[in-house]
Amino acid sequence: MTSTVVVGVDGCKAGWIAVRRDLDAAPSVRVFPSFATLLDALPADATVVVDMPIGLPDVSQRGGRGPETLVRPMLGARQSSVFSIPSRPALYADTSGFTTVEAWYEAHRRASEVAKATSDPPRGVSIQAFGIFAKIREIDALLIARPQLRRRVFESHPEVAFCRLNGEKPMTLPKKIKGAVNPAGMEERKALLCRHGYTRAFLDQPPPRGAAADDFLDAAAMMLIAGRIAGGEAKPFPDPPLADRLGIPLAIWA
Repeated sequence: MTSTVVVGVDGCKAGWIAVRRDLDAAPSVRVFPSFATLLDALPADATVVVDMPIGLPDVSQRGGRGPETLVRPMLGARQSSVFSIPSRPALYADTSGFTTVEAWYEAHRRASEVAKATSDPPRGVSIQAFGIFAKIREIDALLIARPQLRRRVFESHPEVAFCRLNGEKPMTLPKKIKGAVNPAGMEERKALLCRHGYTRAFLDQPPPRGAAADDFLDAAAMMLIAGRIAGGEAKPFPDPPLADRLGIPLAIWA
């Protein structure tokens, strides 16, 4: 794969934060309202890596998808950051917009019911996982409608990326503690990213409006994995990648 543009993406409050690097140019960062808008702003050969599950099982097994069960042992104390993705039917159990907190929790309840019916052993949906369902569906819909994207949009996970970039050693400190940013954990990751070519000035800038500081660092890590994929240096978990029933590749790359 010979991409001249590599892009790392993470979901954020305002949509998607993307860190982009063109050949022989400094990286840039921008927030997009939708994944489709983000893709439309890129050349057709750009390699895109996103911190979002790609490829959905019809039935969820213990531990989640194959990629999740493979990468957790790499991460030591950070393995709880890799949560299990429920089945495709659970993801699509309720696709309506939620105008009230009550409606949101009711939709979560319905998704959990479907998840329990399509998992072995039966397992509901965590609040954390349900919170990104809409973003998972957003990418899934694009990969169904535009199959050519499957050759250039890849899934990764920040802690797996940091581990691989750190010589197979997981980060020692969490990025967050009880939902709040952990400055020491952020510093550990910034130092690693700088060892892989970023400048402190770039990483220390405030994230764009609508994105958090940890979203920014995660997208920066995803961009490095996009570069590894473009250069033929990345590894998929599993290797070779699996595919879901619709033919969408299913692997965490790092």
